[in-house]
Amino acid sequence: MSTTQAILTPAPGAPFEKGEVPLPELGSDMVAISIKYSGICHSDIHQARDEWFEGIFPMVPGHEIVGEVTAVGSAVTKFKVGDRVGVGTFVDSCGECAPCKAGQENFCRTGNVQTYNGRQYDGNPTYGGYAKDVVVKEAYVLSVPENIDYAASAPLLCAGITVYTPLKHWGVKPGTRVGVIGLGGLGHMAVKFAVAMGAEVYVLGRSKSKADDAKRMGAQDYLITNEIFETHQNFFDLLLNTTSADLDLDNLLRTLNVGGTLVYLGISGSPQQFNAMNVVTSLRSIAGINTGNIADTQEMLDFCGEHNIVSDIELLDCSDASAVDEAYRRVVDSDVRYRFVIDSSTI
Repeated sequence: MSTTQAILTPAPGAPFEKGEVPLPELGSDMVAISIKYSGICHSDIHQARDEWFEGIFPMVPGHEIVGEVTAVGSAVTKFKVGDRVGVGTFVDSCGECAPCKAGQENFCRTGNVQTYNGRQYDGNPTYGGYAKDVVVKEAYVLSVPENIDYAASAPLLCAGITVYTPLKHWGVKPGTRVGVIGLGGLGHMAVKFAVAMGAEVYVLGRSKSKADDAKRMGAQDYLITNEIFETHQNFFDLLLNTTSADLDLDNLLRTLNVGGTLVYLGISGSPQQFNAMNVVTSLRSIAGINTGNIADTQEMLDFCGEHNIVSDIELLDCSDASAVDEAYRRVVDSDVRYRFVIDSSTI
């Protein structure tokens, strides 16, 4: 079995180190990819530290992958050697359940195969993008537009699709008032997409430290969240919560128009509560979404190519694996604008 060089953590919360992990054999329907860049997602941190559920170690995180095709299986028709491609948060699904048959592989009822910290249906563990190479089924590989920045396109494979999906699903268009709660890795992509769709976009945050960034990205205004509960009632058509903070749900719900929706993208570690009166009196909804399906991910990437949208990034030299530990610390401290991306040539 072939292997690839990777940056891995051997146990929950352990420092990152360099090592080797196995690669799947190149099947007839599979694509081999030389990873060029891999984004660091906050969910990587939760999983590497066993904060959500028991992980599979050694773990190679990373599900925001872009790279170049180096080989294809005999049945592959969509890709050829040299193509610029991406891999997102999952690399297989059952194909038999109702969501899969409807093209919603991200909601696979059998359980899709996560890009890392998961198991293939044969039981073998999956390893992610903090590595030199990956081998993935053709159906789960995406085309990355040639005209957008290579490194800055990596976070589109998770952060990008996670915010694009609700904007599309709830029909954002010119005149829609969108509020983005939090200007981080997800939030800044939500602003860029919603602005490109013609929406009237506002960022809600705890301080004005990122106000200039929000306006540079096209937001109408940067609002201090707890200052708008009286001044902006019945104001937003759609609120996207991109944070993991506990929310003042009742006050936030009252900022929604009749028929408005609050969508959870970030997840708090504690249960959230609200008064049902703030929902039933105005046809308001609370919803949630996890990433997106393959078709929407490709649509999102094409949209980025058309509008020249990429993430704001800090490129990470990982000649020393401890660079990942330091990046994790800064992500937790909200000290990155707005996504770390690993330069795989330094692994």
